[in-house]
Amino acid sequence: MKNKRNTLKILLDTIFILPTLGIDTGSEVEEALRNLGESKAKLYYSQFSILESLWIEAKISKSQSFDIERFNQGLRSIIKSSRYIKVKESCKIFEEALKLYMQGHKDIIDNILYAASVNLNLKLLTLDAELKDFILSQRLKNIFIFPSQLKSHSPH
Repeated sequence: MKNKRNTLKILLDTIFILPTLGIDTGSEVEEALRNLGESKAKLYYSQFSILESLWIEAKISKSQSFDIERFNQGLRSIIKSSRYIKVKESCKIFEEALKLYMQGHKDIIDNILYAASVNLNLKLLTLDAELKDFILSQRLKNIFIFPSQLKSHSPH
């Protein structure tokens, strides 16, 4: 059994928040979430992923398949349940996110998530190979974890 110090701490990229909100993101994300559900990992989310989720919801809300009640229930689950922990972004995180933007990575939400992961000592669960490539090209810290790597971190 792992002690508290070795517990995997993961910040979820927005795509891993969306299924809880009733938005289908595909089997790779679903499988990753199942693996996380079986693990003892601590799961973190950013309020900026919630904002990005709202933007996504606004785009698809006109669709017949969108379920606003499921979205609202999922939102309450993320924010009020003890399964997810909200990260507290600091000025330093925002400054580093802006620096990444100025270095050429134009997705400010991704930049905030990356800076939060580094500053809070979290792994960033993502599918975003472009972000990882950018970070590595800048010789910055690799804090990424991809769904295929979750099995190697599970307690089984």
